[in-house]
Amino acid sequence: MKVIASSVRKGNILEVDGQLYAVLSAESFFPGKGTPTTQIDMRRLSDGVKTSQRYRTTEQVERAYVEDREHTYLYQDGNDYVFMNPESFEQITVPADVIGDQAVYLQEGMACMVSVHEGVAVAIELPQRVTLEVVETEPTVKGQTASSSYKPAVMSNGVRVMVPPHIATGTRIVVMTADNSYVERAKD
Repeated sequence: MKVIASSVRKGNILEVDGQLYAVLSAESFFPGKGTPTTQIDMRRLSDGVKTSQRYRTTEQVERAYVEDREHTYLYQDGNDYVFMNPESFEQITVPADVIGDQAVYLQEGMACMVSVHEGVAVAIELPQRVTLEVVETEPTVKGQTASSSYKPAVMSNGVRVMVPPHIATGTRIVVMTADNSYVERAKD
């Protein structure tokens, strides 16, 4: 399916010269003088090679037909991650390079959107927010609560997050998976 380059988003799958590419980032530039362009950074699915292409924003690119379905994360098997379709109970294996550095957020039973092209998992989208427990952080310094300073904290999955001073070890917090940022204290 042909789409204009400016409508391409992160996570889309493009077909370029008969090869499938996963879009890592897409940024449009609108200079005051000259032609607007869209810079697309992508990774070839067959061998993982990263490439960058620049298109005019009105230029057509071929978007591959990909089926997005919700799957439940089951377990890690070596370098692969196993997901299950909750409707058909069919299991699908997703290679580690497809998930990338988001793998630290995977929790057993987590619902994720898996993009499948001709029976092969090509992309995955995790929930935007994940609830994690703080396992290590600095103690609160008295009198520091008035300022908007943040302190580093290590989560139960090993990720470092900057948290407000009132968050202590053992507190469950909500974290954005896209940029490792603190959202709020968990309500559970």
